[in-house]
Amino acid sequence: MSNEHDHGHGHDAEGVGDLHISLKGYLTGFILSVVLTAIPFWLVMGKVFDKPGLTAFVILGFAAVQIVVHMIYFLHLNARSQGGWNMLALIFTIVLVVIALSGSLWVMFHLNHNMMPASMHEMRNAP
Repeated sequence: MSNEHDHGHGHDAEGVGDLHISLKGYLTGFILSVVLTAIPFWLVMGKVFDKPGLTAFVILGFAAVQIVVHMIYFLHLNARSQGGWNMLALIFTIVLVVIALSGSLWVMFHLNHNMMPASMHEMRNAP
């Protein structure tokens, strides 16, 4: 006789290797997400680090961890489900996130560098 809980949701009979979809799993993901949001907020508002670059690097690290938490606890992605297609989706997501983050930082740095208004000294000496 088959397991009564197995309703064909892609889980094996014992649920071994898969994160069991339950309220506990969603609450764990939610708590981790709140913590991974609150810590970077505290880092910025409390001015914990002297260098803004270090703060940005730490925040990007927390953002990457939060993406993984969302993928595991809310999207239920792992390396074995769906015949490996979820792993391909994970790799594609990682590539897109790296491109988006690095491109955004590059654009913001160059806009900040190139679009800053001239100093008062430079404006007085301008012809």
